Amino acid sequence: MEKKVRVRFAPSPTGGLHLGGVRTALFNYLFARQHNGTFILRVEDTDQTRFVEGAEAYIVSCLEWCGIVVDESPQQGGSFGPYRQSERKASYRQYADQLIADGHAYYAFDTPEELDAKRKEVLNFTYGQGTRNGMRNSLSLTELEVAALLADNTPYVVRIKMPKDELVSFTDLIRGHVSFDTNLIDDKVLLKADGMPTYHLAVVADDRAMEISHIFRGEEWLPSAPIHILLWRYLGWANEMPQWIHLPLILKPDGNGKLSKRDGDRLGFPVYAQNWTDPKTGDLTKGFKELGFMPEAFVNLLAMLGWNDGSDQELFSLAELTEKFSVERISKAGAKFDFEKAKWYNHEWIKHTDAVKLLPAVKAVFADQGFVPADDSYLEKIIDLIKDRCNVFTDFIAQGSYFFNVPAEYDLVAVKPKWTPEKEIFFEEYALEINEGQSASNLEERFKQLAEARGFKPGELMLPFRIMLVGGKFGPGVFDIAVALGVDETRNRITTALSEF
Repeated sequence: MEKKVRVRFAPSPTGGLHLGGVRTALFNYLFARQHNGTFILRVEDTDQTRFVEGAEAYIVSCLEWCGIVVDESPQQGGSFGPYRQSERKASYRQYADQLIADGHAYYAFDTPEELDAKRKEVLNFTYGQGTRNGMRNSLSLTELEVAALLADNTPYVVRIKMPKDELVSFTDLIRGHVSFDTNLIDDKVLLKADGMPTYHLAVVADDRAMEISHIFRGEEWLPSAPIHILLWRYLGWANEMPQWIHLPLILKPDGNGKLSKRDGDRLGFPVYAQNWTDPKTGDLTKGFKELGFMPEAFVNLLAMLGWNDGSDQELFSLAELTEKFSVERISKAGAKFDFEKAKWYNHEWIKHTDAVKLLPAVKAVFADQGFVPADDSYLEKIIDLIKDRCNVFTDFIAQGSYFFNVPAEYDLVAVKPKWTPEKEIFFEEYALEINEGQSASNLEERFKQLAEARGFKPGELMLPFRIMLVGGKFGPGVFDIAVALGVDETRNRITTALSEF
């Protein structure tokens, strides 16, 4: 019988959620939905020294904002819990003991000071085949010495005993056949002195306990794969081992290395899904949500970082991604992050989204700036007029604040030298021609008629009219603006501006 698809996203609650982490969650989610499977959120909090208060709730909030629905988690529960590794602490000791009993792991009693001294003594020191017998562990000590140390409750860690001259091979669904020489891999710690497992032991034990069928994780975990495969084998679970999918890295814009928070700070764009405030320092790191990105656009751009469906299509809803996603179309090569392209995705999503759906986010942006529209229907009109010009939600302020306030200043550089008293008379007359119920085309037609009657080319009057209403040389169709502002406001703005020309 075919194994039921069960996948997991297993972040550590140590801070903000990097866009690479969200992409990993997304690919897990898409694969689960496509195969009628289960998507699990498991919190890997075994490293208590790096635990950050509030990080878990933040991760949950990010996934919810993206529309990535979790089936089992610490919040929702499930039949395979607990879903926090710290709450599973008691379950790991038995596996460490089993590995020691079978000769695949050993006690290491080296103190931090002894390890530091060895690192200073030996260049590029690693704890493994070539050095383990010279260290203080159950391989170099006698049974009586080990028993005495254990009886005295001497602190120790448990390390895997990497075998000599073995080739650990497996099939990665993206990279194909992959092999590692065990002689080049050090003896990683499996159980720490505080009794908590490291990632290596915990991830294998939990994936087996939760019946995980496929492991989607970043390429940076590829060097750890042979350790995990050996643990699956040593613990007698080789036949239950999941399939492996190591996702390509998201690279810096220049392609040189993995994209980091530092790169975002340096280049002026976010790398976190949502704003993250460090509870210890109070430092704020900005996220895509608060910058003004739609979740649909954020998910869309993440999916295209390392995947495509083989066509020229670039805009995909979450439903379309679920339908078309395939592991076979994931690239082996890393994907460069391009913030301009990211803004393009958001622009396209804003442009193609109904004003009613955009209303809450745009309304919040305007409210933050003190602009409170009389009613939602008015703001919906404004949204429809200017959404084609906005890359992020905050652009609605720059592109539409004049709909709520008379321009504070006017860009007269281009019009002042050509201004004449006759043009002023034209606008005084045109203001009186504006009536309720006129459409933009009606207003434009009357504008042209009056201009021609006064001996002007309509084109030479259009820019002054725009500046009177907007303050500058931007915005949608000027007659659409006039209709949105209404008769009284349009007349008032013409009168106010004429005193400045």
